[in-house]
Amino acid sequence: MTNAKPTLLFVCVHNAGRSQLAAGLAALRGGDQVNVLSAGLDPDDKVSDVALASLAEAGIDRSDQIPTKLTDDLVAQADIVVALKPGLDIPEYGVRYETWPLPDPAEWDIDGIRPLRDYIDTKVQQLLSELPQS
Repeated sequence: MTNAKPTLLFVCVHNAGRSQLAAGLAALRGGDQVNVLSAGLDPDDKVSDVALASLAEAGIDRSDQIPTKLTDDLVAQADIVVALKPGLDIPEYGVRYETWPLPDPAEWDIDGIRPLRDYIDTKVQQLLSELPQS
């Protein structure tokens, strides 16, 4: 890890659903032990209302988030980059990369997204458990 606090970067296509879910859950679960970033290759104008509602159910407020374009600089800041879809064109640096093949919840309702949120939460907790403790 390059920092005292590892930086996690969650990447999807639009930075409106999957990556926002993962980032919100990582920020909650990791607290002040991690830095959390998220970005998309082709960001939407706003975060999905359904994703925000799903996070709110878990006590997470990400209503201030604006989808961000993935840049080389963001990747360079990260210690771990998690692609939330296979085949994303993410710049290669000397950091740890993971791919979590997840469906795109763009048209899902709140009942549909809950299982995805819970699955991402499990993956995030597993990832955080693998980080060195400070």
